Amino acid sequence: MFSGSITALVTPMRPNGEIDYDSLHKLVERQIKAGTSALVINGTTGESPTLTQEEKQKLIQTVVEQVRHRIPVIIGTGSYSTRQTIENTQAALQSGADACLLITPYYNKPTQQGLFEHYKAIAEHVPIPLILYNAPGRTGCDLLPATVEKLSHIANIVAVKECVMTASRMEELLSRCSDKMNILTGNDEDALPAMLLGFKGVISVTANAAPRVMSEMCAAALSGDKIKARQLNQRLLLLHQKLFVESNPIPIKWLLNDINLIPEGIRLPLTRLSEKYHAEVRLAFRETGEDL
Repeated sequence: MFSGSITALVTPMRPNGEIDYDSLHKLVERQIKAGTSALVINGTTGESPTLTQEEKQKLIQTVVEQVRHRIPVIIGTGSYSTRQTIENTQAALQSGADACLLITPYYNKPTQQGLFEHYKAIAEHVPIPLILYNAPGRTGCDLLPATVEKLSHIANIVAVKECVMTASRMEELLSRCSDKMNILTGNDEDALPAMLLGFKGVISVTANAAPRVMSEMCAAALSGDKIKARQLNQRLLLLHQKLFVESNPIPIKWLLNDINLIPEGIRLPLTRLSEKYHAEVRLAFRETGEDL
């Protein structure tokens, strides 16, 4: 159900910080037309830490109603509170979401047993497909493969988004869990080699700007067409790298504004991309050959 190029969608904002729903509508239609497999709303790339609960709920309802089941809509509902995460996940289910993406609890640094109990409690309370999300570089908390394996036996935990992309981590996750859940990467630059090893796709920042090329690359990789996948990925490599010259989603929001898809709004404490990076991000996009 969750594979291929899954876009972690930005939240377009006006210069005053208000959400721009007209631009959001256009972004969603562009993604669907380009062949994107699913959308993630209210993720890190969508600036979820700075959105109010009311804004998050309106975003979910707006996108779910627009998409109309043409592709899955996945909602980021994780927090560092198990009780709050359950409430967020229930609200997403009631709004018609297809799945929820659950970041590991950040800042309070639970043990592996605490992580297991956290996810188990959410799965027991909310009957919706759940995707685990491990990004220790952001959270200070690492969900280990052995814990993922334990969680994979819970019926509605269906996938994991993994951002620790060492060879040993990838191989261990695949050997422990690939027969029980889909394993996705959260790193665009690692997407192709990961899929050639057995990962099922990527939750992508790059796909905001280059959805067609990302979708075609993932489809080629998953079908075993290594030559086509590598050719397409070569066009994307520089953009994968340049979209992280400053903290995500700073570069991708600047680029989408530069190609006239969204206004220039971004919320503090994030700021507009430093001018010294403008030319190289712009060039990296041009190399993808993506249609506008």
